[in-house]
Amino acid sequence: MIDKWVSGSCKVVVTGGAGFIGANLARRLTTLPWVSEVVVVDDLSTGSLTNIAGLPLRFVEGSVLDAALLDDAFDGAAAIAHLAAIPSVPRSVAQPLRSHEANATGTLQVLEAARRAGGPSPHVIVASSSSVYGSNPQLPKSEDLRPMPMSPYAVSKLAAESYALAYADCHGLDVLPFRFFNVFGPLQPPGHDYAAVVPAFISAALAGAPLRIYGDGMQTRDFTFVDTVVNTIVDAIDRRVTSPDPVNLAFGTRISLLELVSVLEGVLARPLTVVHEQARAGDVRDSQADRTRLEKLFPEITPVPLADGLRATATWLTTLRPETARP
Repeated sequence: MIDKWVSGSCKVVVTGGAGFIGANLARRLTTLPWVSEVVVVDDLSTGSLTNIAGLPLRFVEGSVLDAALLDDAFDGAAAIAHLAAIPSVPRSVAQPLRSHEANATGTLQVLEAARRAGGPSPHVIVASSSSVYGSNPQLPKSEDLRPMPMSPYAVSKLAAESYALAYADCHGLDVLPFRFFNVFGPLQPPGHDYAAVVPAFISAALAGAPLRIYGDGMQTRDFTFVDTVVNTIVDAIDRRVTSPDPVNLAFGTRISLLELVSVLEGVLARPLTVVHEQARAGDVRDSQADRTRLEKLFPEITPVPLADGLRATATWLTTLRPETARP
């Protein structure tokens, strides 16, 4: 931990900052008096400039595989939130080399650039994923469990967090690897083949279409609203929190996809139709975080309730469908 930043003294770089989580984080950072500059690095392969339009930040278009670009962006940075990645398990199954290069090699490039940065080394937060637990059946998922990844995406995220911890040991970098669990919320795009389940469900519901479930719907997830993730990352940057091990960023709120549909029916105040399709390769059956380590490091963080998060997400998605009445 460190003392509070002197007002306006902290430059923060967000890789993947035009994407879903990154743009939500960048928006928050630009409002904080102790943040002097926000730099977003994004190649716009999955992010969008619309997500950060009008924000008082510096945008650097390019890949985290570009060492010279990273050296320029990281110069003088106090903190780096490394969120750049090619998301989605199904996408990694279809494009494993692309997933590895962006997620694993990209993280290695970020860590090398952080090590090269002048002055005190920046604090580096690295986004990993609950997918690293894979086929390990034990619930809840404690960070001490053996990783058993089932997809190239999961393997790439395990490599990313492992590189971060190795650089802490080898080079003394201050690092904090977070394992995200099914983050959802505004700015998460619904309209593509690899869309996450919450925006896909809500978008279908608002369009009057059936909700598509791959498998029987009894598979469980630990959904985390994006504001909770942003609050935790901001607190981590503010206090320069580090950990010698990965940290789950979720709260053990396990729910099945069919139960998620039921909660969404309550939020939208109408019944929803579900269709089932064949389960997808690489998808984990059950997920639930052990929150013990998170609560020790971040005792003040409380999660946004699922229904509240779904309501906020649905409200945002209606702005993409102006013909649809707000929930």
